[in-house]
Parts: sequence; C-alpha cells; structure tokens
Amino acid sequence: MPGRFYVTTPIYYVNDAPHLGHAYSTITADALARWHRLVGDDVWFLTGTDEHGLKIQRAADERGITPIEQADWASARFREAWALLDISYDDYLRTTEPRHHAATQALLQRVYDEGHIYSATYSGWYCVSCEAYYTPDELVDDPHGGDVGLCPIHLRPVEELTEDNWFFRLSAFADRLEEWLTTDPSPVRPEGKRNEALGLVRGGLQDISITRRSLTWGVPVPWDPDQVFYVWFDALINYATSVGYGADPERFAEWWPHVHHVIGKDIIRFHSVYWPAMLMAAGEEPPHQLDVHGFLLVGGAKMSKTAANKIAPDQLVGGDPAEGYPALGVDGFRHHFLHDQRFGPDGDLSVEGMVQRYNADLANNLGNLLARVTTVVGKKCDGVGPAPRPDSPLAEVAVDAVVATTAAWDAVMPSEALDATWRLVREANALLEEAEPWKADPGPEVDGVLGDALEVLRIVAVLATPALTRAPAEIWRRIGLDGDPAACRVPDDVAWGGYPGGLPVERGTPLFPRLKLDG
Repeated sequence: MPGRFYVTTPIYYVNDAPHLGHAYSTITADALARWHRLVGDDVWFLTGTDEHGLKIQRAADERGITPIEQADWASARFREAWALLDISYDDYLRTTEPRHHAATQALLQRVYDEGHIYSATYSGWYCVSCEAYYTPDELVDDPHGGDVGLCPIHLRPVEELTEDNWFFRLSAFADRLEEWLTTDPSPVRPEGKRNEALGLVRGGLQDISITRRSLTWGVPVPWDPDQVFYVWFDALINYATSVGYGADPERFAEWWPHVHHVIGKDIIRFHSVYWPAMLMAAGEEPPHQLDVHGFLLVGGAKMSKTAANKIAPDQLVGGDPAEGYPALGVDGFRHHFLHDQRFGPDGDLSVEGMVQRYNADLANNLGNLLARVTTVVGKKCDGVGPAPRPDSPLAEVAVDAVVATTAAWDAVMPSEALDATWRLVREANALLEEAEPWKADPGPEVDGVLGDALEVLRIVAVLATPALTRAPAEIWRRIGLDGDPAACRVPDDVAWGGYPGGLPVERGTPLFPRLKLDG
C-alpha cells in the first residue's frame, strides 16, 4: 500500500566544494525518492549543508573571509552540483537558517528539561575534520613517529581540547538503543553495519560533550548563551527541522518517524547511536531506517577533500580531456554510480570501469535496442509501431523483471534493481537476434517481434527512471507515446500489453554514442 517515504542525505560540510563521494550518497537518495514516487508514495526528499563548527571557521580563516561567506560560497557549489545531476530534492536545508536554529534549540531544550543534560569539564583528543572526540584507544599510530595519534578516519593528528561544557547522558540510553537496534526488520542496513552499531553500544557508552565554549560559530545554547552546540548535535537535528519540528507539530507527526537516512559508514556512530538517543531523550521515536554505504575508493584510498584523489562531478558529466575523463553525460554518470557501485561495501573507481559500464549497458544494450527497433519499424512497418503480442515470450520475462526490480529498490539495492531491469533489455535484444526481423518480409511475425520490443522499451523507460533522468523521456517520445514515463505508476503501468500500437516511431540519432578512453 502506498505510504510516506522521507529520505535524507547527510548534510555536507561547507569547507570545500562537492566531490564524487557526496554525489554518490545524493544520487542514491535521489534514486530512492524517484522510485517511491513511481510506486505512488508521498515522498519528501531532504538534502543540504552543514555550516557550523570549528572546521568551517578555520576554512574561512584560511581564505580570509567570514564563516557565513565561506558557507554561502560552498553551499552554492553544492546546489550547482545537484542541479547538474538532476537531483529532485524537496528541501535544501542550510543549518545557518533561522528555522533550523529554532528547531535545534527547541529539541535540545527539551532534552535539557527532561534532565538528560548536565555541566562538566571535558578533556580529550579532537579531530577537526570529523568534528569528533576520540579515545586514545581509537587513535592510530603516526607512521612518521609523531607523539600525537592520528584520527582513524582522516589519518591526521588530533588536538587535545579541555573545556567546561554541557554533556548529554548518552550512557543512560544503552538499553533502549540495544532494544531498537535488535528489532526486526533491522533499522540499520546492511546487517554488518547493524552489528557495528550494536558493538558500539555493547562496548560501553560514555556521556558526551554537546557544547563548545571556545567557539562562537554555531547555534547558541538557550540556557547558556556563552556556549554553542557542538556541530554534530546541531547538524543531526536538520532531519527534524525539515518536517516541522518545533514549528509545525501536525506536519512533524505526519512525517516522523517515516525517515530513511542514506549515510556513509564513517558517520554510523553519530546516526545509529547519538541521534536515536537524542530523539529518545526528547520523547520522540528513533529513525525508521538507516541505509549505510561504503567509501568510494580511488586507487584504494578513500575519496575525500583532504586527499589528492578528489574528482568533481562535472569533470565526469561533461568530460575533462586534460585529466583523461570522457563525457559520461548525466545519465551515464548516474547509471555508473548506481549500477557499478554496490550499496554497502566499498567500491573502487576507475575511468576504465565507467566507460565499460556505459558502453555495455547504455550504448550496446539499451541504445542499440532502441536504434534497432526504430530502424526496422521504419523499414518494415512504414514507421508505425505495431502492438505487442499477448503471448510474447518476453511477457513473462517482463513480469519477473518488474517483481525483481521492485524488490531490489525496496531493499535499497540499486545495483540489483538495475540488473533486473537490464535483463529485460538483454532478453529483448536476444529475441531480435533470433528472429532477425530486418531480414524477413513484412507481416504478422515481424509485427509481433517489433511490437514486443517496443513494449520492452516502454516498460524499461519507466523502470529506469530512478537512475536515468534524461533518456527515458526521449525513448518515450521516439516510440510515439505522450506524457512522461516518470509520471507512470508501478506496477499498474508496467503490466505487459500497455503499448497500444499504431503510433509513429522515430529513429533519431544514437541515444548513447559509444565512448573511447582516448576521447
């Protein structure tokens, strides 16, 4: 039954411009939002930027500008990137917005009023890049012999900070967190990430500092204006801000806790431990689902702003001859990251792999199917598309493809969903190879084979819309259909037999010209 689907990306730090790691999370969330619109769900899709904290202040200082100028500049770069990639968000939230300050103060004031926040002095090892404290056991040794350990994520030296802060009684929520994490179906996927979250809880939870006295760039603490909230406790609340927390109780009640967070594995502690505990402390339900993906690796190293391996999305969409990057286009870019990068484990990026996936799936399979069918319809059917056969050998294949595609998207397995959709494309190409309608005389047999292939193109144009934002509408137009495949509904509008026949079919230029690594 259709329902509510609220999907979020992480909100991204504004210390620099976006790279492919940000794009991967965002495209995945966007594809999920598009899929749930296809099945008729009421969808709310949130992304945005995290604009407070020491890291942002230092990035601004390095550029000789104010923190808000740094935030304005970087947030604009993220908006540009998401426009380039056809990201269909419903809300773009900046944590410097007044609505977010109000929501943050309202939620944490409630936690304070419930007695879960107290004053104490904290001293510990702090990673500015993570905006997080680490225990000595969590640090890694400096291979260059430095006296200070390194952050386990960024492999950079940590800093020792001592401050009088306000603390959150995280330790009081261990039992409730374990109960939440062990419910079925799992609130954290894949299963290995749930086990990791359970390990964090069962390993013992320490109360955590949630404010900073030494920093002014943040949301002021309402009961202690000399301090600001620690950036993570500000940032996490953005998910509640977007659906009306503290401002529109009816709207918040409609959408919460129907939320699916798409996050990278490096922020699992914050989302699977700190965030649900904060919500529990405020009297709210924990999030419905956390879907956790691995890192994008370039030559085995994590994609990051601080490493030399960062690549901007526009370098691959439009191409960058100087770097040897071919122009994948928006559809080629999105399809690669959704089909080649399995959701969950780490994935290694290579230009060769991107070109191989583009040529195999888009140029050789989908593009070739469209070109073959429209060409032969022009020659054998006077350019008028025949209707499919009710008893086509592809009818059952199509049913199976819809079922498998649906199950995979519902399980947040984009790669498997596209595998299922493309099996139908390959089967249609195989039928054409076997029947060779281009060699046969016009007649019922040729009409049947071509009608079947046109029906596959119609169904695939709908099923592929979460990944491909440009090509499906063009396929739709070339086979004579009106409207937009993204406005269709699954499963009703992808039942076999929907292509009516008798429509003008246009050949057109190649939908996906083959790419070469040498440009």
